Amino acid sequence: MKAIIALQDGTIYEGNSFGAPGTTWGEVVFNTGMTGYQEILTDPSYAGQIVTLTYPLVGNYGTADEFTESDLPKVRGFIVREAFTRGPRFEVRGSDKDEGLGLDIQDSNKDIDLGFYIQGREALDKYLKQNNIIAIEGIDTRSLTRKIRQHGVMKGAISTEYSGGELLKMLKTWPEVETLDLVREVTTKRAYTRTGGIGPEVALLDLGVKKDIVESLARRGCRVTILPADTPAEKILSCDFDSVLLSNGPGDPRKAVYAINTTRKLLGKIPVFGICLGHQILALALGGSTYKLKFGHRGSNHPVKDLKKDRVFMTSQNHGYAVDDKSLEGKARITFINANDGTVEGLEIPELAAFSVQFHPEASPGPNDAAYLFDEFLERIKCVSDKEKLKVKNM
Repeated sequence: MKAIIALQDGTIYEGNSFGAPGTTWGEVVFNTGMTGYQEILTDPSYAGQIVTLTYPLVGNYGTADEFTESDLPKVRGFIVREAFTRGPRFEVRGSDKDEGLGLDIQDSNKDIDLGFYIQGREALDKYLKQNNIIAIEGIDTRSLTRKIRQHGVMKGAISTEYSGGELLKMLKTWPEVETLDLVREVTTKRAYTRTGGIGPEVALLDLGVKKDIVESLARRGCRVTILPADTPAEKILSCDFDSVLLSNGPGDPRKAVYAINTTRKLLGKIPVFGICLGHQILALALGGSTYKLKFGHRGSNHPVKDLKKDRVFMTSQNHGYAVDDKSLEGKARITFINANDGTVEGLEIPELAAFSVQFHPEASPGPNDAAYLFDEFLERIKCVSDKEKLKVKNM
């Protein structure tokens, strides 16, 4: 089945449909990662966006529950150069069993859907159909990526139903993605707890949290309570948590006014750690400002420099906004910068027991260079706890 992409600037691409048929629209962005497509599809930070993968072949290892970062895919659409949908031909003699695949195959040269058979996985195409995600393959993703790099992210649509001209007219009637409060679309509707042990009790303000952030804390023994994004500060402080984590999430941070207000009231009363959108929310709560990047940072190979350690780390990133460093002069200390463009990648305010990073220390997908930040978070919690105990002892 044929499919087309229409961009806000009038550009039309023609390709082949895979996944679900239909029509979708969103902000067209690109991700430079070579693997991790299922983590990308299910990352709530991509809500409202159509994601283009720059790596040419996608789908060759299927999909599985272990790779999901939320219950369902959150992207609005998916664009790839070539989608892997069938396995290679295997020469099987008689009823020989292929031990690697665990299959009994009677017919030689039979096509095998590897996406379904390897380790209980299913094909990417089937996974997208089941979750009603509209996707397109067979287009020049290099050309599309260059266009976004040169002109910036823009609104676009994928369709198996309408012509390019019809889509361009429809695009004019759909709102700009940055005007939407996307956090409300992805935050949990009720609080729930993930217990990893008898360690610190962490309140996680869910702005669109990835599963592996929660698991990174649970693996370190934390008891994590995931809260809706609009939970008031008074309620959080009344529950005797040891700390608060502001999670990643989608969209313009300025739209999440409720989260900014909550964070402002928490500062100085409880340790705070922000990741990605949470980093931007912390900056806004401090009185800083944010701005939209031309094409964002999305991929698993972004270098950041730790200014305290004078070291460079490779990180996983997924954000379209950045913190204005000048707006934080006298309010926070910059701890990390992006080694490519110099944008702010980390903050700390020691006197308020607060710090944040723009990148993803949990990776998923990507390198684990920055995973130590979760340990640093726990150390900061312990330091604050020890100081509080000392105050009580000296009273």
